[in-house]
Amino acid sequence: MKVTVENKKGLNKDLKVFIDKKTMNTYMDKKYEEIKGTVNLKGFRPGKVPREILKRQFGKAVFSEVLDKVLKDTSTKALEENKIKPAGQPKLDLKTYGEDKDLEYIISVTELPKIEVKSIENIKFDDYSVKIDDSETDKRIKEIAKNQPSFKEATPDIKAKEGDLVIFDYTATVNEKTFKGNEGKNTQLTLGKDLFLKGFDKQLLGVKKGDEKIVEAVLPENFPEKDLVNKKAKFNCKISIIKNPEEVKINDEFAKNLGAKDLKDLKLLISKQINDEYKNSLDALSKNQILKEIEKFKISEIPENLIEEEIKILSQNKSDEDVKKSRKDFEEVAKKRIRVGLVLNEFGEQNQIKVTEQELQAEVQKQIRMMPGQEKMVMDFYQKNPSALSSLRGTVYEDKILKLIKEKAKPNKKEISKDEAEKILKQSQNQEHSHDHKNEKKPEKKVEVKKSSVKKAKPKLIKTKSPAKKSKKVSKK
Repeated sequence: MKVTVENKKGLNKDLKVFIDKKTMNTYMDKKYEEIKGTVNLKGFRPGKVPREILKRQFGKAVFSEVLDKVLKDTSTKALEENKIKPAGQPKLDLKTYGEDKDLEYIISVTELPKIEVKSIENIKFDDYSVKIDDSETDKRIKEIAKNQPSFKEATPDIKAKEGDLVIFDYTATVNEKTFKGNEGKNTQLTLGKDLFLKGFDKQLLGVKKGDEKIVEAVLPENFPEKDLVNKKAKFNCKISIIKNPEEVKINDEFAKNLGAKDLKDLKLLISKQINDEYKNSLDALSKNQILKEIEKFKISEIPENLIEEEIKILSQNKSDEDVKKSRKDFEEVAKKRIRVGLVLNEFGEQNQIKVTEQELQAEVQKQIRMMPGQEKMVMDFYQKNPSALSSLRGTVYEDKILKLIKEKAKPNKKEISKDEAEKILKQSQNQEHSHDHKNEKKPEKKVEVKKSSVKKAKPKLIKTKSPAKKSKKVSKK
């Protein structure tokens, strides 16, 4: 194979590839030997069909398959040997081809610009840590205790009031007739929460242990017996126990019930939980600071084909007229996103950052945990949508790149209080809101960061492409 680079115009290059007919015939011989053992033709034993017969029967198909393989193998090799990283899919233009002929073709390619990433180490960003006061931890624990009340059985003469726990058995009828599921044993209701049937628990106010009470309530829309929906039912309730709420004692026993070793351990866990809640949002601010700095990196030339691709994405669902009016805005945003993506991708490649299958599956599991009750639906979504899984891989890849950048760059470490953290996040939120309001007609994509309303134009990670990975555009002349 002989390759010459010609017609250099900035990032656009043409590579002339020449493969002599002897090499092409070697490929053809190998392919004929391959199919020889699989073809069954009447009058010939398997594997004994003459080459001329095979050529007459399958010549066009064999040559087409061989040509496709040679183009894939040699075009990829030509780009690699000349250290060209394509920005988009290269185009192949066949000049000379055919059986028992030399093969000559042109690869027209736009290459990615050379990116200097060493200055990433000079990026400055705020790296926050939040100091959680003991009072904040105690306050959170008290809130947890308040939502987990304990009850103590009341004396028989005590009447049930709002907030009490009433335990009872019941039988129910509609129009004096029983129905499926009309009985309940040891049913528990906290009066005032109205969690059973609308208006049900209010009718139990004032009952005592041992009382019988007829309660009337309308059966709801989701009642299993559809013919009884919205019908009024009578519940004959026999009160067995009334319990009064008592203040939860925050002690080691309380902590153990929440899964901690003791109260001291619970305070450490709650403190870390509060810290993590703020840390996630503050880390998002740090990430945006880094991306903002990367936007300033100088890149000599951004490939036009990448800009056009990005504009297509940004202008989805827009009318032709709107796209025409906003063309400059689209270009500005597209260049910004591509610039950041090129820098991040180059940094990732230079540092050999990869996303393992285990890391990808861990992220899938993380997405599943975020949607309790819909685990199967989320799993099926990623199994049936390779593009969604690829997008998730890109997110993990970007996170790994930014994590390494944070390690190599120059953090301005700041320990702040919870109140200061809230103030910083609120200011950031207001700034973003103000920015969005001023630029509400602009097409810049926004990405929401969990636990915060901080938003940032998402960079487009640029992956190099080779002709072997996607269908190529070939013009046969």
